[in-house]
Amino acid sequence: MELRTLSTLAAKTLKRAGMWAAALAIGVGVVAGDVAAQQTAPSPGSAKALFGAVALPTTGSTQSVGYYAKGCLAGGEALPTDGPTWQAMRLSRNRRWGNPEMIALLERLSHDAAQYDGWPGLLVGDISQPRGGPMFNGHASHQVGLDADVWLTPMPPRTLTAEEREALPFTTMLQKNKFLTVDPNVWTTAHARLLMRAASYPQVERIFVNPAIKKKMCDSWTGDRSNLGKLRPEYGHDSHFHIRLRCPPGAITCKPQAPVAAGDGCDKSLAWWFTKEPWAPPPKPKPNAKPVKPRETMVSDLPKACAAVLAAPSVASVREATFGYDTATPAAATAMAPVVPVSGFQPQATLPDAGPIPALRPSSN
Repeated sequence: MELRTLSTLAAKTLKRAGMWAAALAIGVGVVAGDVAAQQTAPSPGSAKALFGAVALPTTGSTQSVGYYAKGCLAGGEALPTDGPTWQAMRLSRNRRWGNPEMIALLERLSHDAAQYDGWPGLLVGDISQPRGGPMFNGHASHQVGLDADVWLTPMPPRTLTAEEREALPFTTMLQKNKFLTVDPNVWTTAHARLLMRAASYPQVERIFVNPAIKKKMCDSWTGDRSNLGKLRPEYGHDSHFHIRLRCPPGAITCKPQAPVAAGDGCDKSLAWWFTKEPWAPPPKPKPNAKPVKPRETMVSDLPKACAAVLAAPSVASVREATFGYDTATPAAATAMAPVVPVSGFQPQATLPDAGPIPALRPSSN
């Protein structure tokens, strides 16, 4: 059965089952970087609190330690806030740190997309914290510096102010009041070219997109489809896409993810998203069952090396971690102005939630 037919049938089924609102809450207008439990503040002593409190990366060589959703980052590098073809967003979060391979990939993608694909430049969202580790909101992954969010909003032809970088709204690619349908008034062929450009690099292992965007690519992409399978359907991801790099060669401390299955991914693994199963509410707890309070991740739950990463000395400054030196030059000052507190803005205590997420998740991503 074609995905288009499945989409229609699924919409009718969801409506009859009274789950339409839940499906829309997840399928439309979701802007969280990952589907993750949200909390207003981490508990003192938790891994989220400790890693979130560190402002600068460690000195020394770079190591991505552990798994994307359970690890940390040593020797992180910052993406400059501004470049010829990119601008970093939501600076108050202090999440523009990554493995140098990720920073280099983002800079190359921004340049190539501008030169070849008609994309004026990238607005880059969260990468990782200065030393990686769990974030207290917004993401389950992004812990080892090998994940990055790129907005599906093109970079404007001017430098955004600090206030605009905090307040600029996300733009969903999905049509309102329709089930998993890309809005033809927002989506362009340049969006498609940008995604396939990102997927073309061998170090990119996966790119998470909304299931509707994956379906749009399956239905409309007429170029080389050999990298189409890297686009993986996932909850949310309708206003940005999530790039994941494979563990760098020789990175023995990095735990890899299973490779993406062969093929373009335009198969039953995508069709599953257009059935009622992914959007079903979680089963109700048994009567008289004691509520289970989620246990927060502690540093001891992470790879052993992460405790040493937390305790390691910091680099002297953001500039040193970005450019490799701490002496201001005209070129450095132009490329990256110091991040200062913005009047009237505070680091966001919460990020938009993705709505109710069922326990059942696909295994192919």
